[in-house]
Order: sequence, then C-alpha cells, then structure tokens
Amino acid sequence: MSKISALDTLIDLATTATDEAAKRLGLAIRAADEAQNKLNMLLQYQDDYAARFRTNLSAGMSPADYRNFQLFMQKLETAITGQEQVVAAAQRRIAQEQAAWRESERKRISFDTLATRAEKELLQKEDKRFQKAMDEHATRQAFYKRSA
Repeated sequence: MSKISALDTLIDLATTATDEAAKRLGLAIRAADEAQNKLNMLLQYQDDYAARFRTNLSAGMSPADYRNFQLFMQKLETAITGQEQVVAAAQRRIAQEQAAWRESERKRISFDTLATRAEKELLQKEDKRFQKAMDEHATRQAFYKRSA
C-alpha cells in the first residue's frame, strides 16, 4: 500500500510541476504577443511617418527637415530591429517552455500509468485471493458432504 501512496505523491508533484510549466508557458505566450504587438506598432508608425514624409516632400521640405527625417527613420529602424530581436527571443522562450511543459506532462502521465498498473495488479491479487478462498470453501463443502 505504501507503493501506491508513494506513486500518489509523485503524481501530485508531477501534476503541480505540469501546472507550473503551463503557467510559465502562458506567460511566455503573453510576453511574445505583447512583443509582437509593439513591433507591429513600430512598423505601423514607420509606415505612417514615411507617408507623412512623402506628403511633406511633395509640398517642399527644407534640408534640415529632410535630415531630421533621415535621423528619425534611422532611430526608428534601430528600434524595430531591437524589437524584432525581442520577438525572436520571446519565440525561443515559448519553445523552451513548451518543451518543459511536454516533459512535465510526460512524467505525470508515466506516474499515472504506473499507478494504474499498480492498482490493476492489486485488484488482480485480490481477485486471486478471493477465487482461492472460494475454491477452498467449495472443496471443504464437497469434503463435508462426502463425509456426512
């Protein structure tokens, strides 16, 4: 009976680990979504600013304004590149957390399978004991009927 209780403890621990891994995976997905949203915002801002630049350029623009636009676009490109790196890192973290969750779930399922097998073996032993007791009882009954 202690084996089953030890397996129950292992199952509980594995379930807790799986739940925690799932929470970490959820956080990683949420962080990746936020990073992607920020990147999308930066890209949209870049498109809007470029459209505004084209409009201003056709209306006439001073060399200083043109230079300011170029500098700002360079900074925006740097920000976009940095955010793309953040998105890539977030995607890698999702992959790591998925692997950790899968491993936790695999362990939990393994322990669950062991517990199911142990319970099945215990039931089979009990069935054999019961069948043996019934056979002995039937043998005694037959013996007593012959003796009487």
